[in-house]
Amino acid sequence: MGKDTIDEQLNAYLADAHAIEEQALTQMKSAPDIAGEERLSDAFRRHVTETEDQLRLVTERLEARGGSTSRLKEIVMKVGGKGFVFFARSQPDTPGKLTAHAYSYEALEQASYELLERVALRAGDDATASVARAIRDQEHAMLERLAGLFDIAAAQSFIDQSPDDVRDQVASYLADAHALEAQSIQLLELGAKSAGDAELERVMAAHLEESRAQQRRLEERLDALGDGPSRIKDAGMRAGALNWGAFFQGHPDTPGKLAAFAFAYEHLELAGYELLERTAAHVGDDATAALAVEIREEERAAAARIEATFDHVVASSLREHGVTAA
Repeated sequence: MGKDTIDEQLNAYLADAHAIEEQALTQMKSAPDIAGEERLSDAFRRHVTETEDQLRLVTERLEARGGSTSRLKEIVMKVGGKGFVFFARSQPDTPGKLTAHAYSYEALEQASYELLERVALRAGDDATASVARAIRDQEHAMLERLAGLFDIAAAQSFIDQSPDDVRDQVASYLADAHALEAQSIQLLELGAKSAGDAELERVMAAHLEESRAQQRRLEERLDALGDGPSRIKDAGMRAGALNWGAFFQGHPDTPGKLAAFAFAYEHLELAGYELLERTAAHVGDDATAALAVEIREEERAAAARIEATFDHVVASSLREHGVTAA
């Protein structure tokens, strides 16, 4: 692999951020209309303006540095954004699914700007580092706003349902959580073997064992409710994880991309358990609610451990790509 300068890699990170914002804008523009509740809609509507400004700032930094966007990345991300909107619309619990996936995407953006800031500082580009910090703080603020709306999202999802319907939804959320853990296990197996950074591999290997134990606890709870995991959901999620494996292994900065994605995935799981806890509590299923809280806190701790590797993974990503001094 030929060597790149730090400036070339910084431009690549900026192009990635631009593509991520394009997808975010596609999602945010549609989210207010499908949120199903005015406070949820307001949160998404407010972030549309922020996202437009973020896209402008990233574009300005790219242009100032003589860089360019990636047309292929832009197309892929826009299609992904539209797919997300279609998925949310098609779910019987649209407000919950929409909020959970938006929560995860904000975590992905936050992580991406954390990495961008670190690369910019290594390149001596204080202006880009400053932009990365400012946008990162906005993404984190949106993440916190969404966290404060889980009560509303959950309540909106079962507002017109009978108690029996909500009990069925508890089992459905448990099956969703099991499928998410199945995909998480695939991702963690990949990372534990080939993250490209020793610290990230250690963190992912430790959480791999934790995730396997979480999946077993979910199976036990489903069995106690007279239900079981969904083979279709589990198979679909595992297939998705295999596709990620090919993506990460073929990407020149695997450690950074994998850490950012794993951080976001932990937040997707976090959101799932937030909704499961509230739905179970609504029908008096205290055992399921307690399990959701226990696993949610394990996922929160795992996300913090992954975030703590960001310095390591930036160094490893640049080294893997043969980056030389500017």
